Parts: sequence; structure tokens; C-alpha cells
Amino acid sequence: MEVTINATPIFEKNYRSSKRFVFNQGGTRSSKTYSILQVLIVKALEAEEPTTISVVRKTLPALKKSVLRDFISILDSMGIYNETQHNKSDNTYQLNNTLVEFFSIDTAAKYRGSKRDFLFLNEANELHFEDIFQLQVRTTKQVFADYNPSDSISWIYDLIDQRPNEIDFIKSTYLDNTFLEQSIIDEIEKLKHTDDDYWRIYGLGERGGTKDLVYSAKEIDSIPEDAFLVGLGLDFGFSHDPTGLIGVYKKNEDLYFDELLYERGLTNFDLIEKLKEIGLDKRIDIVADSADPKSIEELRRVGYAIKPAMKGPDSIRNGIDILKRYKLFVTKESHNLNVEFSRYKWKKDSSGNMLNQPVDVFNHGMDALRYVALNMLKIKPQNTFNISILGSDGRALRHQGGQSQGRYNIR
Repeated sequence: MEVTINATPIFEKNYRSSKRFVFNQGGTRSSKTYSILQVLIVKALEAEEPTTISVVRKTLPALKKSVLRDFISILDSMGIYNETQHNKSDNTYQLNNTLVEFFSIDTAAKYRGSKRDFLFLNEANELHFEDIFQLQVRTTKQVFADYNPSDSISWIYDLIDQRPNEIDFIKSTYLDNTFLEQSIIDEIEKLKHTDDDYWRIYGLGERGGTKDLVYSAKEIDSIPEDAFLVGLGLDFGFSHDPTGLIGVYKKNEDLYFDELLYERGLTNFDLIEKLKEIGLDKRIDIVADSADPKSIEELRRVGYAIKPAMKGPDSIRNGIDILKRYKLFVTKESHNLNVEFSRYKWKKDSSGNMLNQPVDVFNHGMDALRYVALNMLKIKPQNTFNISILGSDGRALRHQGGQSQGRYNIR
């Protein structure tokens, strides 16, 4: 059977590599993920002996929506997808003599003892080195990896520096993707005028920095049992922008965040069905984007305790200021929110000086957090007043600014 692949130059570089590690660093839409999947499919078709290929990403939902979906799409475009060979329960596909298995790093423990011929680490910079080490030492042939260079420090860069003779380093940008639509190219090139760092990372595929991040948040396994739910933040989206629903919890001076929903293409009807699937208690307070009053009203009419976020000329900055008063923690399962925390940055002027305003990207979960902060964590302004204390001779003994923090007994 003859099959045809529409490939970019990145496919050829990966396919011709004979190194143990093949690391693909690239900007957005550079075809790196798609090209690696094409290479693995070709290797599966060429295999004369039983072969195993493992494709791994940090979380299962992210894997299913991205790399697994791309894999099936490629097979379908080649005219060789066979539903009977696709075990959707186990997320495996039998292709020729090759078993292609897809699993997330949180379920990787049960796969660590199994050998494989090829390993593909998708969005490898989101993974921890210990997990990678356990997987790669049981891989007999090649380890492919792809990543956006959004982190200034990573085990990936250390490995490249320490073992250059074992690694093929392939750098790619959107210009390497010869099949990219002009409208997408235009969107990417807008970054030239939006933010120099974003352009360097997502446009040019070069390593980024961290000093200009808006927040510092630490990953945790789960929300502490004694933390209480402050409320839920909801940011509406549809085609390009996701709808994000984030739970905000508080314990002492710590805030904890948990991603409940982060999905594109949801109508209000879809959103209501998703909330039912989550099992969301309708009595829980939801603070939503006030720019979409119609959606707020539709959710209110079906019984949800939803209200619009307070907005004003300084609401973004004020919300950030409130959140930065706390130590911030986010559950490791909150994949998209973790990505936003690692990429939400301050704007810079033409001289490279940071401005008091964040870049308007990677902010859908960030906005949801801010809505809760403005409505439910806002510290009420204290009334200021002047106290004049007069001596027996009528002269002022003290004249100072004060705050209404309690009752003053002046004798």
C-alpha cells in the first residue's frame, strides 16, 4: 500500500537523525509536534519486528486534546486510520507491527517497568526530570522531545549542555511550517509589536526569561483540606479564547487555585452542561467577566449564583495587587493555569523597562482569578480622619492622621 505524507523540513531533520536524543525547540505552530508524529508513524509502518512507541504528556486531558488528536488526524489524512485498531479506553493504536501508546506523566508509574523502542515527550519542559529519566532508561532506540522555550531554566537545557554528542538539537519557527495559513502567520507576527520576549519565544523559538513574570506560584498536589472556598472565577471565551473556570481557596495568608474548566468552543448551553458534569453546587458564588452580561444572565436564570466582576480603569492592576498580597499555590492538575502562570508577564517599553501593565495574552485563567480577588478578597478602604487633642489651655497637643480601626477614648 502506498501512502503520502505532506511534510515540512522539520520532518526530514527528525527522520534523518540517528542520535539517541532528538530535541525540538521551537516557536508556536512550527510543525515540531506534527512532524515528530509523522516520523513515528513512518517508523511504525517500516517496522518489520514488533515495536512499541510511547507518547507522553503531563496530563491526560491535554494529551487527548492535542497530540493524540493530531496523531489520529495524520492517520486519517494518509487514508490509513482504522477504528478497529484504536483502543480508546487504553489510548493505544495498533499500526502494522507497532503498538503506539499514549499516556500522561501522572499515570506513567505503571509504564515505567515496560520497555519501548521510541519515546516522544510532548511539551517536555512541563515534565520533571525524574519522570523522564525513568522512562528514557527503558527506551531502547530514540527519545524525541518538543517544547516551547518559555522557561529560562530547565533540565532540557542542562541535558543539551552536558551531552551534546548524544543530542540532535532542532530549532524551528513558524516559517518552517510550509502549510501554515496566512491568517495564522499574521497573528504570530503581531507579537513583534506586542512584546519582544513573546516574539523571541513564540515567534523566533528562542529561550525566554522569568524576571518579568507577574506572579510567582508554586505547584502543589491538592488543595489543603482546611482551606475554604472563596469563590469561582469565570472568564468567557469561544473560538480563539477558552472559557476558564477557576476555584479560589484561602488559608491564612495563602491562596490556592484549582482549574475546573478550560475549553474553547463552548456555547452557553455547552457551558451549563459542563457545569452539570462537574457537579457544581449552584449555591457557590461565581464571579464572571462583566463584559458578557447576556451569558451571566443565562447562567443566573438556570439557578447559578453568578455575578459580574467589578471593573474600572484600574481594575486589572488592582486585582493583581490584591493577589500579590498572598502566597500563591496551584494544583499540578491545573495544566492550563500553570502554563499561564509561567507566561503571564509585564509589558515593556521600547527601552526594555517594565511597565505597570501585563501583556494581554495567556490571561484567561489569570482574569478569572482577578475577578474573585476584586469582588471577594478586596480589602475595604479604611476611613481616614484627623484627631485633634486639646490641652486644658486650649492648645493642640497632637494633630495627626488616623484610621477608623476601633473606638478611641480620649480623656
